[in-house]
Amino acid sequence: MTRVTRDFGDTMQKDAVPAVSADVAFASSRFPNYKIGANNQIVDAKDSPKVLSMKEVVARETALLLEQQKRLSVRDLANKFEKGLAAAAKLSEEARLREAASLEKHVLLKKLRDALESLKGRVAGRNKDDVEEAIAMVEALAVQLTHREGELIQEKAEVKKLANFLKQASEDAKKLVDGERAYARAEIESARAAVQRVEEAIQEHERGSRASGKQRLEGSKCCISQVRFMDMEHEIRALRIQLAEKSKRSLQLQKELARSMRAEQSIFQLFELDGTEALGSCLRINPCSDNAPELSKCSIQWYRLSSDGGKKELISGATKPVYAPEPFDVGRVLQAEIISDGQQFSLSSACPIDPAAGLGSYVEALVRKHDVEFNVIVTQTNGVDHPSESIHVLHVGKMRIKLRKGKSTNAKEYYSTSMQLCGVRGGGNAAAQALFWQAKKGLSFVLAFESARERNAAIMLARSVAYPPPPANGDGLQSSQIS
Repeated sequence: MTRVTRDFGDTMQKDAVPAVSADVAFASSRFPNYKIGANNQIVDAKDSPKVLSMKEVVARETALLLEQQKRLSVRDLANKFEKGLAAAAKLSEEARLREAASLEKHVLLKKLRDALESLKGRVAGRNKDDVEEAIAMVEALAVQLTHREGELIQEKAEVKKLANFLKQASEDAKKLVDGERAYARAEIESARAAVQRVEEAIQEHERGSRASGKQRLEGSKCCISQVRFMDMEHEIRALRIQLAEKSKRSLQLQKELARSMRAEQSIFQLFELDGTEALGSCLRINPCSDNAPELSKCSIQWYRLSSDGGKKELISGATKPVYAPEPFDVGRVLQAEIISDGQQFSLSSACPIDPAAGLGSYVEALVRKHDVEFNVIVTQTNGVDHPSESIHVLHVGKMRIKLRKGKSTNAKEYYSTSMQLCGVRGGGNAAAQALFWQAKKGLSFVLAFESARERNAAIMLARSVAYPPPPANGDGLQSSQIS
């Protein structure tokens, strides 16, 4: 068989085959099926069922692959890509075979046309017309074959491109499968290591649980004792509240009893002592007769008496009609002496001063801190009323006391014998919340606290750190004080 090149169709169309008449119509774009009938006429065969072109087959398979790609696993996707690659290779092989068959058809058509040309010179009349018609039909078939050959070349290029795409996709899928497999192995190894660690921890816990059984039991006992202690604290607090209420009631009854006894004995009193005998309250001297002299014209002095009445101690600076008990007065009876026109009157509290409930434990908690701060207002400086009522901070530390406002320091002094810290003398109803602090000679302040509890706690805290604490005196209050 004669071997021809791929440019044979174009060469034959330009050189050997003359142009086809414009009135020639082609039924389809594919090579026709025909038979040679009587008088050498070409008869069209019965149309066969429609056969899809190679381009349509490739497009349909690609669409199906892309649609199924979304719901396939990585491994199935890799298998599909490999099958698609095999199908693309098969299609490429079929296209190569069709190209070879097309070349053979070109050769056959050329031979047929040459035979008809040679026959045309030997016949005449009607037979010559038939030969010319057959030659025209052969030329038309050659044109159709050339057109079909161009389509096959284009389809071959597309199939080659699809094959390369499927090959690359198959390689990517294999890489993805390998990556997933390596990741799964790493996860499995990590899970095994975690399981092993858990097993070791369980074994260690089982070994330690036996050894720590006694410790847990002791811890449980300690927790139970702490809970019981807290319950006892709550009960003690409730008892203290009840005791304070009963103490107030007892004081009222004692005062009423004293009044009734004085009335029975016809004892004439010009003054009386009003107030509750407890920390956080104020004791006030009030006239109880129209014949009583004005207190502003009287000389007043407050004293502390021991519970048995044997020791009498003068309270320095307490010369006002109002006196607020301070922590040093707890457990002692307070007495006020009034002198007017040579006459002396004496008033005593009905009972010793009672401590404030919970103040001792509150101070004990503050002592454990390195530095304690109290919000105060400076009402007087060196005996002169302070113009501003801005909030200051009083630091009561282990070594010194400091008064500041913001970053500005008003006073900062170490504990010394010249320092004085006590309840304010006088001051009306606010005396229970105020104290007098002489930082050094020539510098003193009157400070108002937020509550009487904080005022008493500041006095007790400063006295407890300024001097070694002696034995406790009732509810944890210390008998030592700054002079």
